[in-house]
Amino acid sequence: MDKHIELCPVCKNQGESVSKITVEHLVSAEHQNQVIGESYQICTNEDCDVVYYNHANDVKFMKDEIKVPIWFKKNADPKYACYCSKVTEKQVIEAVINHGAKTVKEVNAITGAMKNSDCKKNNPMGVCCHKIIQEAIDKGLAIK
Repeated sequence: MDKHIELCPVCKNQGESVSKITVEHLVSAEHQNQVIGESYQICTNEDCDVVYYNHANDVKFMKDEIKVPIWFKKNADPKYACYCSKVTEKQVIEAVINHGAKTVKEVNAITGAMKNSDCKKNNPMGVCCHKIIQEAIDKGLAIK
């Protein structure tokens, strides 16, 4: 995977590298034939509707062309903390507030998060959701 960082073609935010495998699995069926090239970036700007892009092949995929809501994009619904197990940020926060969970391990035991993980194909970033779950735990602890 190419680690070269490119700017989003719409908002000019610095993207993060994502594998083609991730893009292939998350782009909706009607746009699959547009997944060309090996190097993709994901735009992490919450206000931008671009999700994946590839400058070399002049390709970009918008929020409505992706099979799942992107948790860090505005109005994501549901807002998944763990894509593989379909556990939402709300469920993680509830595990903290209602069940006293304080760690990712405790949240996973309560919610079933991180079971049968295949993050490269399911998480829009193509990486483990541990960090997202921890951020949701921190939100829950701040509320509690």
